[in-house]
Amino acid sequence: MPLRRHKRWWGVTLDAPDGPELGRFYARLLDWQFFPADNGLGGAVAPSEDAGYNLGFQTEPQYVRPVWPAEPGQPQMSMHLEIEVDDLDEAVAHAVGVGATIADFQPQPTVRVLLDPAGHPFCLYVDEAEQPDP
Repeated sequence: MPLRRHKRWWGVTLDAPDGPELGRFYARLLDWQFFPADNGLGGAVAPSEDAGYNLGFQTEPQYVRPVWPAEPGQPQMSMHLEIEVDDLDEAVAHAVGVGATIADFQPQPTVRVLLDPAGHPFCLYVDEAEQPDP
């Protein structure tokens, strides 16, 4: 039996010290709409009200910023987002302009690891097959 027959929404929720603030960051990053939660402790972003998918954000008072790359005994990321972009340099500049920081460690030339304001790593990448030969 499939998990979904009649429901239209799916998403993933990230914890943060300030859920609405992180939600507004991702709304700016992705040029999506921010939909605040009724309780004021979070919200979601999506391209539109009927997109069918979202990124959610919730305030977690005990949130501890992850360390990336991982270090023994330090809080580790539990997941990261992968976002394909058309132009890596432009996308990185946009992400930094809306509040992201570039991670010190960069593992691949066609991927840029950035950190959102709560420290969650996310990757911007270009399709290597679509890149011109050097």
